[in-house]
Amino acid sequence: MAEVVCLCNEVLDVDLREYLDTHTIDSIEELRDQASICNKCMQCQDLVEGEIYLARVRRQRAAGQC
Repeated sequence: MAEVVCLCNEVLDVDLREYLDTHTIDSIEELRDQASICNKCMQCQDLVEGEIYLARVRRQRAAGQC
């Protein structure tokens, strides 16, 4: 079941993961610059940073399998 990651923008965790899997984002600052997913409210920063980290790990694993 999907959970809301960002309360301000009502971003769901599955939507954030999908975005991060299709865009190379390495920090929350890049996410703020490139998407309207985060508007610096800081309430969801830990969750978003965790998702960014997991996306980076998935990209590294995918690159290693090629």
